[in-house]
Amino acid sequence: MLEIGVQTWNVVDDANPKEGFEMLRSVGFTCCDFSLNSYLKNTDIYGSKINSFFDASIEELREYFLPHKEAAKAAGIRIHQMHMPYPLYVPTAEEHVNQYLWNKVAPKSMELCHYFDCNYIVIHGFKLSHFLGSEELEWQETEKLIHAIAPLAVKYGITICIENLYNSVGGHLIEGPCCDARKAVERIDRINARYGQEILGFCFDVGHANLIGLDFEALITTLGSRLKVLHIHDNDGISDLHQIPFTFVKTRENTSSTDWDGFLRGLKDIGFDGVLSFETGPALNAFPCELKAQTLHFINEIGYCLRDRLCVRNL
Repeated sequence: MLEIGVQTWNVVDDANPKEGFEMLRSVGFTCCDFSLNSYLKNTDIYGSKINSFFDASIEELREYFLPHKEAAKAAGIRIHQMHMPYPLYVPTAEEHVNQYLWNKVAPKSMELCHYFDCNYIVIHGFKLSHFLGSEELEWQETEKLIHAIAPLAVKYGITICIENLYNSVGGHLIEGPCCDARKAVERIDRINARYGQEILGFCFDVGHANLIGLDFEALITTLGSRLKVLHIHDNDGISDLHQIPFTFVKTRENTSSTDWDGFLRGLKDIGFDGVLSFETGPALNAFPCELKAQTLHFINEIGYCLRDRLCVRNL
């Protein structure tokens, strides 16, 4: 049976990781998406405000995260996937910023992924098409990063997952990196053939796809077995809100703004057997902290609902 997971952001606190992992288990989760990107936030990276977290040696980082690893194991929570800090390249930043992201943040993230016995780490492709003039040139830069960390992926048996993103141009949201499933398939297969193992896979982000009107079912069925991990969350089709599924409607008849049926049909068509993982950390801010456990329980129940619907013969 499919497992249900959720991101650790807004749940697991560094001061007392045991409490957060025990909460996840108590409300029914068995897996989590460890939010490594919370240690170097994207808003800071875009502003070239790089903190010193990744200056620590890998030995120091392992020691720092030992309580998290032990707490997860004690609670019976498997760290199924991680999210690398992003972006790892900012075209307007000074060179030393990008060198730091490339040479310290990326490889140390891979080392931590291995330390947590995690098989999947999600990266954001570079948003460079408007700087370089084409999506192909944009991808070439992302592929350079993939090849740079590929030796660690081979060594540790980690699959790096590219994610469908959106971009903003003139106040309008448009397709960003990795939204063309056919191109993604060719690139994933080519790179995996080069290394002789699955070092590259795909993360389907439901919310991002909803923002730009991608066809969920077509994208998922085209990806097939290359789809390794999920980011499940909801929005109003206007902003990347990372809210609880089924939260938003687009008609007075309460038709969902997100194509959950297409999403499930796609997963069913490819026989997806991974984790139904929710990227809903921001949703927890919408509720009083006293209701955090109840909110997480509700998200988990939605996961079971989705899983049950996947078992239905006709969706």
